[in-house]
Amino acid sequence: MNISIVIPAFNEERLLGETLRRVNTAAAAFVRRGWQFEVLVCDNNSTDRTAEIARTAGARVVFESFNQIARARNTGAREAHGDWLLFIDADSWPSAELFADVVAAIDSGRYLAGGSTVALEPGPHWRGRLVVRLWNGLSRARRLLAGSFIFCETSEFRQLGGFSEKHFAAEEIELSARLKKRARETGRRIVILTRHPLVTSARKMYLYSSGEYARFLLKTVLGGGRTLYSRDACQPWYDGRR
Repeated sequence: MNISIVIPAFNEERLLGETLRRVNTAAAAFVRRGWQFEVLVCDNNSTDRTAEIARTAGARVVFESFNQIARARNTGAREAHGDWLLFIDADSWPSAELFADVVAAIDSGRYLAGGSTVALEPGPHWRGRLVVRLWNGLSRARRLLAGSFIFCETSEFRQLGGFSEKHFAAEEIELSARLKKRARETGRRIVILTRHPLVTSARKMYLYSSGEYARFLLKTVLGGGRTLYSRDACQPWYDGRR
């Protein structure tokens, strides 16, 4: 078995090095199983040292000029050689225990794709922890995949056409719906791993105010989700604050 770990990265020089260190350490779970793995970083038109840091850490770097998370993930996936794809965000830190749970899920043969619950890095982020708790409950109940950690059989991902490039946010929710439909068709399931949550950065908690998030959510609800199709409207993902 070969696992391709795909990390989209736009101006991530501050956090990418630590993410790659954690990924390479956690990948011992694949090595113990006798599996091979590769790490691909999709440099999404960065203007900092993102690509340099990735290469220094041993990752294979691919380039996507159009600044969009969905397209960066798809570009990385097109260049991947693995039987399974594992998408991880550049500000998230998996553990060997989480990767071992991925191994067990794939080995079982029951699952088409899967994700993980998430946990914020330590710190005084009570609002963020409340949001994460609500998301984890919804994720488990509806089998929704957090974009920061998704694994999927490569052939199925490609057959479905990957992430929707119409979406500038919530592309993982849209993909979750298609994966669940495909899983039903093939007699398999979508799994949300819960024993070892993915630890992710809390930077958006202090880079953006509650008011900014509230305005984005209000526009999204009142506009019937149209903001998700506009890069300018999806500021927390694209305005470059790091």
